[in-house]
Amino acid sequence: MKKTLLTIFSILSIAIGSVSAQKDSIKTASPQTVIIQTGGEFKPSGNMEVLVFTDFNSTTTNSKTMNKFEITRAYFGYKYNFSRTLSGRATFDVGNPGVGNLAYTAYLKYGYMQYKDNGLTVKFGLIQNTMYEMLENFWGNRYILKVFQDQYGFAASADFGLSAAYDFNKVISADFMISNGEGYKVLNTDSVLKEGIGITIHPIKRITLRGYYDNMKKTNSSVSQGSTSLMAGYANKTFNLAAEYNSQVNNKFKSGYDFSGYSVYGTLFFNAKTSALARYDYLSSKDNTVNAHSWNYAKDGSELLIGFQYAPVKGLRISPNYQLWTPKDGTKTKTSSVFLNVEIKI
Repeated sequence: MKKTLLTIFSILSIAIGSVSAQKDSIKTASPQTVIIQTGGEFKPSGNMEVLVFTDFNSTTTNSKTMNKFEITRAYFGYKYNFSRTLSGRATFDVGNPGVGNLAYTAYLKYGYMQYKDNGLTVKFGLIQNTMYEMLENFWGNRYILKVFQDQYGFAASADFGLSAAYDFNKVISADFMISNGEGYKVLNTDSVLKEGIGITIHPIKRITLRGYYDNMKKTNSSVSQGSTSLMAGYANKTFNLAAEYNSQVNNKFKSGYDFSGYSVYGTLFFNAKTSALARYDYLSSKDNTVNAHSWNYAKDGSELLIGFQYAPVKGLRISPNYQLWTPKDGTKTKTSSVFLNVEIKI
């Protein structure tokens, strides 16, 4: 715990020191206007963010077909720039909780302050999980399917904590995050904190390599949960292609409850508005205890996605696609779905 607190204070000290240095170079012209010596006039400002995921799907399982329209997610928020380097963000997530009789519930998805300058980015509050922040940007189609780690429950997409990222140069950057480890829907129920570190490398132009590891351990316990994520990707104006490998040991501090898998995905751009996309996921768990089947056996399997994407105007994306889930359990049938996904961004 002492090491954890020391890390937090060190990161905050770097950010505060940078802000103080910046203040020395600022002249205040009026209560509303700040002039930077390096040139240009800055006026505090903000903007709303609205992001809606909606779809129609026809899903067939055991020879039974269900058709439905739905809104899977809606984000409403506001971003505000206090200065050139300091900003804040508050975003609410409205979606189906998946339990009970409620159709939709609202959560605070993001709520943080951010400092960004000279290659250093520090966030404090309810922040995006650095485990797959870059991976989500590379995949780029969250409105169709979540990234692998989020889709299969490796970690929540956001959490209460502190993160810091630094670009050493154009080739290498590193990031660190310390959080509650329980996700944005749960207030901290114990003193356990999760620590994660990631390294991103661009060995040559257009190639991205990413490695990440996190760990959390309960006090007076020999069992710790650890997650590893490795990714390699290539992107140019014509297409992008990426592959991930993800694993987690002792899921939710249960000794021997391990699972892992990989995801391969890519997009082929025909022009600025039209593209084709594909993705394949494979998830497998193992149980190092005496149980006959792995602890997550009912959810093990593979997911295939193929489709097209059309963006007629800025802020609107439409994707007709086909998705096939094949369970690892041979006694269960496959689930076949035809989707029409729509993303509305304002």
